Amino acid sequence: MRAGPSQEDIRRHNLGTLLRHVHLGGPISRAELTSRMGLNRSTIMALTSDLTAAGLVREELPRETGRAGRPSLVVRPESARVYVFAFDVGPDRLAVARVGLGGVILDRRESVRRRGPFDLTELTGELAAAARQMRRKARHDAVCVGAGAAVSGGVRRSDGVIRFGPNLHADEAPFGEALGRRLAFGLPVSVGNDANLAALAEHSRGVGVGVRDLVYLHGDVGVGGGIIAGGHLLGGHDGYGGEIGHMVINPGGGQCACGSRGCLEAEVGERALLEAAGRSPEEGHQGRDAVRNVVDAADRGDIVAQEALRQVGDWLGLGVANLVNLFNPEMVIFGGMLREVYLGSAAQVRSRMAVSALAPQREKLRLRTSALADDATLVGAAELAFAHVLADPLEVLARAGG
Repeated sequence: MRAGPSQEDIRRHNLGTLLRHVHLGGPISRAELTSRMGLNRSTIMALTSDLTAAGLVREELPRETGRAGRPSLVVRPESARVYVFAFDVGPDRLAVARVGLGGVILDRRESVRRRGPFDLTELTGELAAAARQMRRKARHDAVCVGAGAAVSGGVRRSDGVIRFGPNLHADEAPFGEALGRRLAFGLPVSVGNDANLAALAEHSRGVGVGVRDLVYLHGDVGVGGGIIAGGHLLGGHDGYGGEIGHMVINPGGGQCACGSRGCLEAEVGERALLEAAGRSPEEGHQGRDAVRNVVDAADRGDIVAQEALRQVGDWLGLGVANLVNLFNPEMVIFGGMLREVYLGSAAQVRSRMAVSALAPQREKLRLRTSALADDATLVGAAELAFAHVLADPLEVLARAGG
C-alpha cells in the first residue's frame, strides 16, 4: 500500500497555500485565511509564524476594523525583501523587472531590440547587466529567490531551450542556461512562451481572475496564445501547447514566418494589418505604435485603414470562432498588439463569430482586452519564477540564503 503524505508534506503544502493567498490576493486577515483554508486558528497562527520568521510575510494590526473585540491580525507579503527577476524578450523590445512577493514591480528597465539575428551572448549579457544594476539598488537584506523569462517562441519546458522562434530569428537556443550563467546568482532561470505566461498573468492578476476556462490571444510581430482549461494552463507534452498563431485558417493565404501559409498570424499579424493599410514595414512602419496609428487613422475616418481593420477583424473572428468551438471558454482576452486590433475591429470580429461559432459555445462568452496591457508577459514571467517559492517556501528561501 502507498503511504499517505507525511506531516512534513502537509505542512509544506499548507505553507505554500497560505503564501499563495497572500501573494495573489494581497493583505489578508488570519480570520479570512482560517475560513478559506478550512484550518483551525491555531494551525493558521503556526503557519503565519513560520512564514514571518522566514521573512516572507509580516503580521500587523488592521488599520480600520469597524468591529468590537480583538481584531484579527493582517498578513502582508514582504514585497521589498523577497523578490524575483522577470525578463521579457520580444521581437522588438527587452524588459527586465525586479518584482517583489505579492506581484509588486519594484524596479524595471526597458529597451528597444533591433529586429534581426538572435545573438545569444549579446542578448543575455544585456539582460544580466540590467538585473545586476537592479540588484545593487535593492535594500541590503533583500533576497532574490528566482528568475523567470518570457520569450516569443516555442520553449522546451524541461530545459528552457528556444526550439523555434521565427520572429526572434532564434532556433535551438539554450536561453535559460545561458542567462542563468550570465546572471551568476546561483538560481535557475525558468523560461516560458510569452503568450502562455501572459495567459497565466491575466488569469491570476488580470481580467481573467476567477475564470477557470479562457483563451488569451497575444500579438507582437506575430500572434501567439495561451489556453487556461479548468484553471490550469494547457501546456502540451513538452510545453509547446498554445501555438494558436499557427492554426491554419486560410490555406491559400499569405506566407507565415513558420513556413506554412494562411496561419492566423499571417492573416491578422502586424505585417498583414500594415500591408492592408498601405503601410509597408520595409518603410519603417513597425511595432505597436505603427498598429496604433492604423487604428487611430480608422477612428478619424481613413477609409483604407478602416478596410484593413475590417479585413483583419474578419480573419480574427474566424480564428476566435474556431477556438471557441474547440475549447468552449468563458472568456477570450486580446493582448499585446491584438488589444488595439480588437478595439478597432470588434464589430467585425463579433459579426464573423455570429456566423462561425456554435451558439451554445458563444452564448455566455465574454470578449475582453488585457487588463495588464504591455506588462502581461513580464508579470507572467515573474509568476513563473515565484511558482518555486509557493511550492516550498522555506526550502526556497533557505537555498537562496534567506
